[in-house]
Amino acid sequence: MVALPLVLGAAACGDDEPEPGGPVSIEFFWWGGEARAEMTQKALDLYKQKNPNVTINPVWQAFDGYYDKLATISAGGNAPDVFQIDDNGLAEYASRNVTLDLTPYVKNNKIDLSKHAEGLTKYGQLDGKQVAVATGENTPAMIYDKTKLKELGVSEPQEGWSYEQLFDWAAQVTAKGGGKYWGTMDTSSDYKALWLWLRAQGKEFYDGNKLAFTEADLASWFRLWQGARAKNATPPADVVHEAVNGSVATQLVVTGKAATSFMWSNQLGELQKATKNELGMVAYPGDPKGQWARASLYWAGSRSTEHPEVVADLINFLVNDPEVAKIFGVDRGLPSNMDTRTAIEATMTDPAMKATVAFENGLASKFGPAPTPPPKGHSGLRNKLRDIAESVTYGRATPENAAKQFFAEAQAALAG
Repeated sequence: MVALPLVLGAAACGDDEPEPGGPVSIEFFWWGGEARAEMTQKALDLYKQKNPNVTINPVWQAFDGYYDKLATISAGGNAPDVFQIDDNGLAEYASRNVTLDLTPYVKNNKIDLSKHAEGLTKYGQLDGKQVAVATGENTPAMIYDKTKLKELGVSEPQEGWSYEQLFDWAAQVTAKGGGKYWGTMDTSSDYKALWLWLRAQGKEFYDGNKLAFTEADLASWFRLWQGARAKNATPPADVVHEAVNGSVATQLVVTGKAATSFMWSNQLGELQKATKNELGMVAYPGDPKGQWARASLYWAGSRSTEHPEVVADLINFLVNDPEVAKIFGVDRGLPSNMDTRTAIEATMTDPAMKATVAFENGLASKFGPAPTPPPKGHSGLRNKLRDIAESVTYGRATPENAAKQFFAEAQAALAG
C-alpha cells in the first residue's frame, strides 16, 4: 500500500447534515507500517460492507512525523473524523478540545465498553470525560534476534537482568559480531526505558504535570549508557540515530545492525514481518514491577466532525467486532474487549502473535500499578529527551550538563 494524499476536513465543510441513511464521508487517520495498513484497510472494508452508505477516506503514514501532521491538521479546525492516538498525545489533544467527547455514546451503549478491561477504559478518560477508547493492552518489550544470537553462539537475554548484565552480554555479542554487528540498541533517549528504570527503583516519571524524578536521576541514567558505550555494547552514535524515531522499519533488529531493539510488545508481529530472522522478546532490564499493563493505542473522534454518530459507531465496531479482532490480532495490543481477547487467543496460529500473548500473560502477575497517562506537553518533552540524550551519545555534552538542560526545558514544555 502507499500513503494516500492528505486531504482532510472535507467532511466538516458542508452546511447540511445528510439525511438519515444517506451518504456519509469521513476521514480516518493512523500510523503504522505496511502490515498494519493492510489490516486496517481490511477492517474498514468490512465496516463498509455492513454500512454501504459510509465512505471512509483513509490516510496513513509511518510514526515519524505523525503528530506533526496531526497538529497541523488540527490547528485548522479540521481534525480527521477518527484518528489513532496514544498516551503521548492524549492529554494534549483532549485539553485543546480537538477530541470528541465520547461519554454520551458510552452511556447510551452506542460504544459498548461493558466487556472491556476497566483499567484500559479509564486510560481513555480525562477530566471525567471519555475522550478516547483503548484499542488494546501492551507493555514495553525488548525484542531480540534469536537467529543471529544462535549463529554467534550467544545465549538469549533473560528476564530480571540488570542493565549491567545486559551490557556485559551485549559486549560479548559485539565482540563476536566482527565490527559490523552490536549487542544492543542505545535507549538512553527512549522515555519508556527511562520510565521503567525509574519505576524499578520505586520512582515515577510524572507527578501530575511535573517531573517526579531529579536532575541527578537523569544524569545517572545518561552515565549508565555512557558506560555501555565504553564497553562497546552499543553501536556508534550514527547507527543509533537511525532508530531513535521509533519507526519499525528502522529498528536495528530489522536492519540487521544490533541484537536488540526496545519497543512495545504488540510490535513484535510487525517487526517479525520485516525480517527473515526469528525474533523473541523479554521484559526490559530491571525488576519487572517497573512494567505495567498499558493502553497501547486509542481511537479518538474529532470534536468538529459532522457525523458524531457514525464516528461512535465506527469506533465501537473497531473495538468490539469479533471479525475485526481476528483481522487485527494483537497488532494494536491484546484486545480491550475481554471476550474477543479470549476468542482470538484460542484460535491464533501466527507465532509472533502467540508469543506476544504468552509474553503479556506471563508478566501480568508481576506488573506494578499503572501510572496515570502522561500530561499535556509529554509528546514535546519526549522529543526533547531524545535530542538531549543524543547530545551525550555524540559526545557533545556531559551527562550532568545534558540533565541540567533537560530540566531547564521541561518546565516550559509541561506548562505549555
